[in-house]
Amino acid sequence: MFGQIEKVRMLNFKENGDERGKLVVVEGLKDIPFEIKRIFYIYGSDANVVRGCHANKHTEFVLINVCGSSKVKVKNLHSEKIFILDRPHTGIYLPNMIWKEMYDFSPDSILLVLASEAYDPKEYIRNYENFLKEGE
Repeated sequence: MFGQIEKVRMLNFKENGDERGKLVVVEGLKDIPFEIKRIFYIYGSDANVVRGCHANKHTEFVLINVCGSSKVKVKNLHSEKIFILDRPHTGIYLPNMIWKEMYDFSPDSILLVLASEAYDPKEYIRNYENFLKEGE
């Protein structure tokens, strides 16, 4: 069963700060629509590199470009959307069973990823044709 692409959405996090700088806080089950069980980040990717290229059967994600910028393409059988992540106080929520591709990384890009589940390679669908079959 495909994830609902309508559930993919941009999140805006409150910026706190003063003359000393900015502070952004994100909390699981409050600012993030799930309990955070895994955190990782991607950096050092060239602009022509495409990361992701998979769907997850169970895991939900929030992606935040804490530095620099990148683009995120999401799709299912019926629809495709592209989002630009270029502000450290915004993120994108990705439900499970959505195909995702991250690309067009700026040289200074640091893409922070918050996940609802611990890593389990068995729940990844890494072939787009298999993803399409899974959603039928």
